[in-house]
Amino acid sequence: MEKAPDRSGTEAGQEPEPIKAIPLRRPGRWIAAIVVGLLLALFVNGARTNEAYRWDVYARYLFDARISAAAWNTIQLTILSMAIAIILGVVLAVMRLSPNPVLKAASWGYLWIFRGTPVYVQLVFWGLFPSIYKQLDLGIPFVHQFVHIDLQGINAAFLFAVIGLGLNEAAYMAEIVRAGVNSVAEGQTEASVALGMTWSQTMRRTVLPQAMRVIIPPTGNELISMLKTTSLVTAVPYSLELYGRARDISGANFQPIPLLMVAATWYLAITSLLMIGQFYLERYYSKGASRKLTPRQLQALADAQGKPLVIEPGPETLPDTPGGERR
Repeated sequence: MEKAPDRSGTEAGQEPEPIKAIPLRRPGRWIAAIVVGLLLALFVNGARTNEAYRWDVYARYLFDARISAAAWNTIQLTILSMAIAIILGVVLAVMRLSPNPVLKAASWGYLWIFRGTPVYVQLVFWGLFPSIYKQLDLGIPFVHQFVHIDLQGINAAFLFAVIGLGLNEAAYMAEIVRAGVNSVAEGQTEASVALGMTWSQTMRRTVLPQAMRVIIPPTGNELISMLKTTSLVTAVPYSLELYGRARDISGANFQPIPLLMVAATWYLAITSLLMIGQFYLERYYSKGASRKLTPRQLQALADAQGKPLVIEPGPETLPDTPGGERR
C-alpha cells in the first residue's frame, strides 16, 4: 500500500520553509508615540523661546573650569562615600546575620539611628563635630596618647562630608547585602559544606556570586542616589561640589536658572555613565539566571553550528552588542 503524498511541501531530509509571521497591528502605540512627541516638541519649543532660561549664559558656564572642577569633586565625594558605605555595610550585614546577640543588637542599633534620622541633620552634626570634640586623642586609653589632633585648627569639610554620607549610606547597604545573602537557598550552603568548604570559601565561591544578582541593582540605584545626595553637603558646610559651586556663581551674576540647568546637565551626564556601568554589571551577574541567551552566546552557538546570525535591534539591545549583523 502506497503512502499518501506529503502535504507539507518538504521532502525527507530537508528543513521546512520558515514560517512567515505577520506582526499584530498596534495602533495604540502609534497614537501614544504621536501624543508624547507632540508634548515633547511643545516643551522644547517653549524652553527654546523662553528668555528666562538664558541659553547664552548656560552655554558660557557649561564647561567653565570652576564647574568642571566642582563636578570632579562631586565624583570624588560619591566614590569615597560609597566605598565606605559598601565596606561598612558588609560588616553590618554580617553582624546582623550573626548568631551573637551582642553583634546583632549593635548592628540593629546602628541601622535604627542612621536610617531613622534625616541625612541633612546628620551632615549638620558632622559640620558641628569640631565644636563638640575640639581635640581628638589616639592611643591607649588611660595609659598613653600617641596622637593629638586639634579638630578646630584643621579645615576638613570635605572629610566630614565623606564620613557623613558614607555612614548614612552604610545603613542602607547593610540591608541590601543582608537581603542578597538571604536570597540564596540554604541548600547551596549545605552543599558547599558537604564538599568540605570553609565558611569563607562558601561565602566567596557559592553565596556571594549568587547574591550579587540581587545586590547589584539596588546598589547601582544607591550609587546614583548618592551622586544626587552630595548636593546636601552644604550643611557641613562644603560648597565646592557641583550644586554648591553653581549656586555661588549664580549669587555673583544673578542668573540662578541657567546655572541650575548647568548643574542638572552635569548630573545627568554622570548619572548616564553610571547607568551604563550598572547595566553591564547586572548582565554579567545574571548569567545563568534566565533562559534568554545574550547576543554573544547566540553568536557562539551560531559559530559552532556553522550558520550565519542576524540580530534584529530591539529595545533591550545596545548599539555596541557584539556579534551578528545589523539590518
